[in-house]
Amino acid sequence: MFEKGVASLKNLRYDVKKMEGQALKSNRIKYVFIIIVLGLVVYAGYSIYGQNNKQENKPIEIPEEKIEMITNLRIPVISFDTINPILSKNQQIQDLARLIYEPLLELTTDGKIELCLAKEWTKQSPTSYVIKLRDNVKWQDGTLLSAKDVQFTFDRLKDTNINSIYAYNVEKVIGVEVIDDNTIKINLTQEVPFFEYQLTFPIMSYHYYENEDFINTSKNSKPIGTGRFQVENNDGNITLKQNKNWWKQEKEETKLEEIQIIKYQTMGEVYNAFKIGNIDVLTTNTLQLEDYIGTIGYNKKEYYGRNLDFLVFNCKNSILSDVEVRKAISYLINKQNIVEGIYKGKYIVTNFPLEYGSYLYDDKKVEHEYNHERARYILEQTGWTYYRKTWQRTKDYRTQRLRFDLVVNNSNENRIQVAENIKQTLSEFGIDITIRKVTEGQYQNYLQNKNYDMLLTGVYSGFSPDISYYFSGNNLANFQNDEMNQKLEEVKNIRDEKILKEKYKNIIEIYEQQMPYVFLYYSKTTLVCTPNLVGEINPNSYQVYQGIGSWYRQ
Repeated sequence: MFEKGVASLKNLRYDVKKMEGQALKSNRIKYVFIIIVLGLVVYAGYSIYGQNNKQENKPIEIPEEKIEMITNLRIPVISFDTINPILSKNQQIQDLARLIYEPLLELTTDGKIELCLAKEWTKQSPTSYVIKLRDNVKWQDGTLLSAKDVQFTFDRLKDTNINSIYAYNVEKVIGVEVIDDNTIKINLTQEVPFFEYQLTFPIMSYHYYENEDFINTSKNSKPIGTGRFQVENNDGNITLKQNKNWWKQEKEETKLEEIQIIKYQTMGEVYNAFKIGNIDVLTTNTLQLEDYIGTIGYNKKEYYGRNLDFLVFNCKNSILSDVEVRKAISYLINKQNIVEGIYKGKYIVTNFPLEYGSYLYDDKKVEHEYNHERARYILEQTGWTYYRKTWQRTKDYRTQRLRFDLVVNNSNENRIQVAENIKQTLSEFGIDITIRKVTEGQYQNYLQNKNYDMLLTGVYSGFSPDISYYFSGNNLANFQNDEMNQKLEEVKNIRDEKILKEKYKNIIEIYEQQMPYVFLYYSKTTLVCTPNLVGEINPNSYQVYQGIGSWYRQ
């Protein structure tokens, strides 16, 4: 029994161990399973985190907004006469013509001469120029530009029956010789300072007009040029299309495919058309723009016009011959006050004829600006005394007083107001001014004889840097200065821009020392466009549509 009990106990121990082994094995399996599950959870969590992290760091892709590019432009013209620029007297046509026709030379935005149809030019003598044309420039019908075209254009401009607005450009031209297909020689009757600036008129096609009546031919309804656009249609309104033969096509992209020139009878019609969205861009020099089209819903760019007004001192006058008196008066004229009060801020104050963006004029602070105290100081330092509300001095045993006549044309209401402004300012200071409002005939007589003390006048200022009109010869101010004359002679034949700029710096300094004039202000022109017109919109008085190659509507 005992042995059986022992054996049973052994068997029991074996069974217990067996059971313990099985339990341990089972636990191990559990642990392995748990570890595997935990591993899967961790892996899944890491994968999800990694995926989310990637999503967070990944740039957000916003669907690209497609901007519709509208490649046609609508431009108005009033009082249309002809699209032929040699015949047209319409300034708007002349501005548009620069898109169709091209000159021998053109101007940069800062007034430098730049080659266009000419590839080079040479001044052989004071009265002789040689021009070489570019090779392979084509007219819009595919024929080649030649020297014969240039000669033909000069002949048309010289034709008194045509009376072109460009006749002045060739006034001193006595003949144009064709040297070869690409070379011409221009001969002048006398030297013209900076004559190259006169060569900016459009060149016309000889073969297109050959055997035609240039003035009356039906071909004037659809003439050809060498420019960026060409006339596609002229039935009613005018349609311009891109010129695929344009020689600059590879260098200058043109986004606009079409320009519609829409004809109107009055500027009032143009303003109304703009307000209701029938045109995209217009130019105007009105002083009441906001009255016509409001103040919102459009963009505008303002730029210098070409009308320059100025005050003339007669330097032969016994008192105004004194430069210090002229300087003192110049300090008393409040140009900004005149521009803001009379011209509604639509004119631009200026101090010199070249101050319209020319590279020859440094944009610097000119000394002669409104300064009441400075004027008083100058007069007192030169022997003048303020006595009984007037300035006087004794010279050669005689008493002199600052009393002058100011002549103004009575047909120009704005200038009369300016004269009144100047009179009031000077009178309050103690300088007595009598305004003489004269008729057109009397005004011309004053200009011819220069028998005035002071004169308020204006000119249309061209693009040439030649300013001899103001300072040389029989000028309006009767101003004579040997140093100024020498400098003006020197600049005639200088082509180096750096040297030329230095010479003009000297000229400007002489002017500021002598003050024979007080240059007042330039007119201002405004280009108005719809807000959806984009591109490089940089108008100037030479090229209103500067940058048009980048324009489009959206």
